[in-house]
Amino acid sequence: MIGPNGENFGVLKISEAIAKARETELDLIEIAPTAKPPVAKIMDYGKYLYQEEKKTRQAGKKSHEVETKSIQIGIGTSQHDLELRAKKIAEYFKEGNRVKIDLILKGREKYLDKNFLNERLNRLLHLIGENYKIADGPKKGPRGLTVIIEYVKNK
Repeated sequence: MIGPNGENFGVLKISEAIAKARETELDLIEIAPTAKPPVAKIMDYGKYLYQEEKKTRQAGKKSHEVETKSIQIGIGTSQHDLELRAKKIAEYFKEGNRVKIDLILKGREKYLDKNFLNERLNRLLHLIGENYKIADGPKKGPRGLTVIIEYVKNK
């Protein structure tokens, strides 16, 4: 059992622990029920709940859910537009997100040589200034080619 100021009372019977808690006019809270013997602390229950909520809030702030952002290009996308999209991809990487790059194909473009289509996709990939790895792809879908890339930190 732990006292209200952090002092250790040692192993006590439940009735003794409850009596000590009543003396201080505080609550007896079981902190580690699975420990052998279980750990209990004398403190205000409202304060305990507040501290627990605060811990979960802090843990939530540190976690970042990875989103997949999307960028679309076509076969005839100009060099300048590709450079702008490469800058946008770098921004997405700084936010900690993955990026899905779609090479949109229309009509007869869907039946062009696969090497030519991959070369068009690689034009954009070569412009990205950040370290990245290809997480998935290139895959052919109903609207064209798709590649998913993610940021790789320097080692």
